Amino acid sequence: MMGKVTTSILWTGSKERGEALLAAISPDDPDDFTVELLDSSDCVELRIEVTKDGLGRSRASVDDILACLSAAESGLDSLH
Repeated sequence: MMGKVTTSILWTGSKERGEALLAAISPDDPDDFTVELLDSSDCVELRIEVTKDGLGRSRASVDDILACLSAAESGLDSLH
């Protein structure tokens, strides 16, 4: 029997960039993960939590999310 695996991804930075990163992963399957953007005084924190059955499925979902975030971040960097 496979166990449940929960993985958290935390990113901290500017509100503008956080909102763009959130938009980059929002089209993905919302049943695969939960996401929230928490605002603090000087920055925001993007929190993504993935819960899957088994390590392999969890890794695949985390890899997909990180690929989307990386592509979005590269696009943002090229604009500045």
